[in-house]
Amino acid sequence: MIVYQNTKGGFIDDVRNGILADIIEEEMSKHHIPYSHESEYRAWANSLQFMRDVLDDNDISNSCRLAIEYQIPLTSKRVDFLISGCDENDSNNVVVVELKQWEDSKQTNRPDVVYAFTGGAERFVCHPSYQAYSYAKIIENFNESIQKNNISIKPCAYLHNYREINRLHIDNDFYKEAITLAPLFLGRDEIKLRNFIKKFIKKKDNIDILMQIENGKLKPSKSLQDAISGMFDGNKEFYLIDEQKVAYEVIKSIVNKSLKSTNDLKSESGKYTIIVKGGPGTGKSVIAIQLLRDLIMDKKSAVYTSKNSAPREVYFEKLMGKKYKKHYLKNLFVGSGSFVNASLNQFDCILCDEAHRLNAKSGMYKNLGENQIKEIIHSSRVSVFFIDEDQIVTASDIGSIEEIKKWAHIENSKVIYDDSLNLTSQFRCNGSDGYLAFLDNLLEIRQTANYDFDLDYEIRLFNSPSKMRDELEKKNTNNKARMLAGYCYNWITKQAIYSDEYDINLEDDFHAKWNFNNTTTWAIDEDSFAQVGCIHTSQGLEFDYVGVIIGQDLRYKNTHVITDASKRAKTDKSLHGIKSQPNYKEKAERIIKDTYKVLLSRGQKGCYIYCEDKELLKHISEMIKVEIE
Repeated sequence: MIVYQNTKGGFIDDVRNGILADIIEEEMSKHHIPYSHESEYRAWANSLQFMRDVLDDNDISNSCRLAIEYQIPLTSKRVDFLISGCDENDSNNVVVVELKQWEDSKQTNRPDVVYAFTGGAERFVCHPSYQAYSYAKIIENFNESIQKNNISIKPCAYLHNYREINRLHIDNDFYKEAITLAPLFLGRDEIKLRNFIKKFIKKKDNIDILMQIENGKLKPSKSLQDAISGMFDGNKEFYLIDEQKVAYEVIKSIVNKSLKSTNDLKSESGKYTIIVKGGPGTGKSVIAIQLLRDLIMDKKSAVYTSKNSAPREVYFEKLMGKKYKKHYLKNLFVGSGSFVNASLNQFDCILCDEAHRLNAKSGMYKNLGENQIKEIIHSSRVSVFFIDEDQIVTASDIGSIEEIKKWAHIENSKVIYDDSLNLTSQFRCNGSDGYLAFLDNLLEIRQTANYDFDLDYEIRLFNSPSKMRDELEKKNTNNKARMLAGYCYNWITKQAIYSDEYDINLEDDFHAKWNFNNTTTWAIDEDSFAQVGCIHTSQGLEFDYVGVIIGQDLRYKNTHVITDASKRAKTDKSLHGIKSQPNYKEKAERIIKDTYKVLLSRGQKGCYIYCEDKELLKHISEMIKVEIE
């Protein structure tokens, strides 16, 4: 959505009258868009005066339209400034301007990454030109109207406070590729920026370009499982943005640094452990898969590992029809217990996805090895752990940042972990940070100040599980809608999938079976909509729409959401042995709540909810002001 939109003439008037920053702030609050109040207000008040000066030219028509703070659909990212119109040949163009208030920055040895003071501290961030370019490509890829109407997007970056004496820190050959794609303009470049804009924007367009961007038909968003084949073919399926790009470049540079440090493959020197933290939909798996592909193309020995087999099996299935042999793929995507007998530094890099799901012991009977975290670090020069500590869903999950740091110290591996490796860009749940904040509030995982969110993300609440299933099935036109449930129902058909019995029997004549035991790819199977998935078959994957059945293990009572481990199915192993652990009641509560947070955040476009406990359903309805159907 666009927060502020006006003609060039109206924008200039609002800046001169000193009211523009107030207008933007009011619109941000009105639409419940989270922002850094003081710092962003100052940025609007400052940067937009510079843009007024740039645009104050008679060659750019006052009727050309511009927009400020455009939130890119399906993401949580916002574009600072856009101006649209036609050039002298009547071609439709929009110029995207990334604005920064930096006075200086430092060059790094990582492509497209600089070191600058931002967000209250010095940190590694994307070069502004790369940032502008990646935002432009995401807009272009998501919006069908851009291509249909032959609209060209021209990105650039304007660092209006940047001192000329520091120019070479950011404007040099090392960053040439990004600057070529999105020209960079510094403090003394006002006229150059004006001339750049005038090349593409001189008069008002006839198709209302900004309306096409705001309301144009969106392309279906990509899921990793659909894009992985193209990624391995070298196609640009995803454009890494902001901290995603930083994390990617940090990991690649550390791998190269490690391999250059010594030629002795038995040496423990040059060992690194990198921790990348991020919540649902922040791109952890995308980064891991992109790195896997690029590292093996660079002749590095790299593997992808995860405790949960569901995503690995889906990736394997998607790649099997290509040029890759089964044995090769099975050695590329491996389980987290595969390193029990691995030798020291056997791999250049191990990319451990869903690191919160790691166990101590390995094997079917959990009797092999010492600790999966230790074994991964021991057997790789560079171990990378992608982690979300709010997704621990079984009693045997031991993955935590502190546990990783402990074993890295024991294995003499240097830990790389700071704010630049904290992923925040949201691509799931229609890019709604507010929806994820709502889940934290609902489940009482943590209280957040504001969980309001734009209901472009479709949430529907149902009294009837049968009606929820019927409505969800209407969204399954591309086989990307699935029913999910908490593990409150015994898996009685596990060994008899074609029996007349059902695992889940609810009100309104609802009957369903758990995902069949004869497939490892339920999430993408063509005939699996009627089956219900659980945490083990959905974690690490994503769908367009999910319908979540919340069982009796989560209820609302005495103004609080409570958990009840006794309502979990006897066939559920996730709480097995938990009573032998310290504070087991608190850990059981955490596992139940984390499980539902994972299930409720699997949908990219929408989530349908049915609760066995009617008080909980009513509580959700009151929290988000959505009627129960």
